[in-house]
Amino acid sequence: MATGCFISTGQSLDQAIERVKLAEGLGYESVYLTHVAGRESLTVLSAYALATSRIRVGSGVVPIYTRTPATMAQTAATIDELSGGRLTLGLGVSHRAVVEGWHGQQIEHPVAEMREYASIVRAILRGENPPAGEKWQTGFRLIGIEPRPQLPIYIAALSPAMLRLAGEIADGVLLWLCNPSYIRDVVIPEVTAGRERAGLTLAGFDVVPAVPAALSEDRAGAYGAMRKDLLPYFALPFYRAMIERTGFGADIEAYDRAGGDFEAMQRAISEGFLEELTAVGDESELAAGLERYRQAGATSPCVGPITKTDLDATLRAGLGTAT
Repeated sequence: MATGCFISTGQSLDQAIERVKLAEGLGYESVYLTHVAGRESLTVLSAYALATSRIRVGSGVVPIYTRTPATMAQTAATIDELSGGRLTLGLGVSHRAVVEGWHGQQIEHPVAEMREYASIVRAILRGENPPAGEKWQTGFRLIGIEPRPQLPIYIAALSPAMLRLAGEIADGVLLWLCNPSYIRDVVIPEVTAGRERAGLTLAGFDVVPAVPAALSEDRAGAYGAMRKDLLPYFALPFYRAMIERTGFGADIEAYDRAGGDFEAMQRAISEGFLEELTAVGDESELAAGLERYRQAGATSPCVGPITKTDLDATLRAGLGTAT
């Protein structure tokens, strides 16, 4: 069992780097970074790696449609060398709004395309000839840098099919908005099925959920911030399907009925949903929240920030009470 964290750059790269150094000093096993519209995530991970010596640095996650498999493998190998072998490469499909709207690419067969992409990246990192693909074709080989066969590849997954794929071909799975009941009832069984398909067990496979957390006496304030941040996800098909599978279909229905009224849309996200998802409160409540994820099958729950709360204090409490 390990504890990780998510640290974004926010408004200040310098502050983020200091926060990563804090996380390393506290003893966190890993730090992950999301890939959004601000600073480029893999470049930032290089900065995180250069500022630290022990903590693992991971992409959480890079959309596969933003760069070719050859470029992804080359970049990953470089950061892994730079960090002394501390990179975890997290890959994800993302969403049509990002893939099509930002990058002009198309998601056609997400599970098949992820299988193909990850297999090519893995082969390049091992120093092998890349397999032939349908969407991506490449004869790229690393030259002048040693292969990185041990570099772990994690896959972001929500649906049963993608979870099975992660179990079959990846070293771990990255989860967002997956509460403990979904991890117990869907993630673990589906990942296990994928591992069995590959002739493997769950031993050594990393289940990494992001856990929105806050050391705070203002539970209502933290929940209010979460409701605002979650609004886009309630409109995305992949997340909507997962939320319904988790038993919160009524929240989706209320969200839809709100008809664009932002206040009503926020109220649609129930307190029950947030209680399941987050770890908010004093040190004991924060510890209990992380422990719920461990009991459900998570191997490396990751403390994630909640807007307008003190992340540094949460990082200190999150690790101090979880070990």
